[in-house]
Amino acid sequence: MEQEKALGLLRQPIWRIIDQSSFGPMFEGLKSFAMDDTLCTSVGSGDAPATARAWVHHDTVVLGIQDTRTPFLHDGIAVLEKAGFRSIVRNSGGLAVVLDNGVLNLSLIFAENEKGIDINRGYEAMVELIRTMFSDFDAKIEAYEVAGSYCPGSYDLSIGGQKFAGISQRRIRGGVAVQIYLCLSGSGAKRAELIQHFYEQAVKGEKTKFAYPEIQPTVMASLSELLGVKLTVQDGMLRFMQSLKSISGSIQAGQLNAEEQLLYDAYLTRVMDRNTKALIE
Repeated sequence: MEQEKALGLLRQPIWRIIDQSSFGPMFEGLKSFAMDDTLCTSVGSGDAPATARAWVHHDTVVLGIQDTRTPFLHDGIAVLEKAGFRSIVRNSGGLAVVLDNGVLNLSLIFAENEKGIDINRGYEAMVELIRTMFSDFDAKIEAYEVAGSYCPGSYDLSIGGQKFAGISQRRIRGGVAVQIYLCLSGSGAKRAELIQHFYEQAVKGEKTKFAYPEIQPTVMASLSELLGVKLTVQDGMLRFMQSLKSISGSIQAGQLNAEEQLLYDAYLTRVMDRNTKALIE
């Protein structure tokens, strides 16, 4: 029953696909926040169809609001900078996540008033999409919180207890964005070690009101590591589009329309201001 509800959400009359997965190192992470807020607004108001967006950001650590409240935040950021990573602060919940050129990010944007989208249903839709994308492998993809992972949540995706993806949601102005990061290639443990070192320096063992995760690098892996096959972002994109088309029946490439571009410019300014404020305070 839950699976059918999730698949029902994926069966849209048409999916507009916005592919930003090959924009390169100059495509900054803050632009993605502005993009998804823009799409939530336009899709939520009925001015645009359901939209799926794909993107990649190079060598970026996305911090959550709680991460900015660590007692020694700038010592933690210095660790990330030394490793060659820039730091940005997301405008939604969650904790620190590593993005690089082996991580494919996907967003599914729906109108909130359509088909009664409760929070779990949005998550389940993304879980079913990912299972469909990798259904040709003999591997059971499970959804539960993986202790010891970075940015732990009840919809962590794992195989054999090792996490390769995390899902989040953002809801604004009648729109729902269900977002996932998929670690397709590279070392999951090395990414986890980077976040482990961030927390070591940002917290330094002090007592804090918020319980930051105690990272265990061995509980994280990429799909290439887990499946024993070399997977690239391009492979992931092909699977993504084929799977969405097989479920919904209709996809088309698209981009922001003129009204959305104006919205995007305004949201980007807001996101940049918020990011600067979060890192200064």
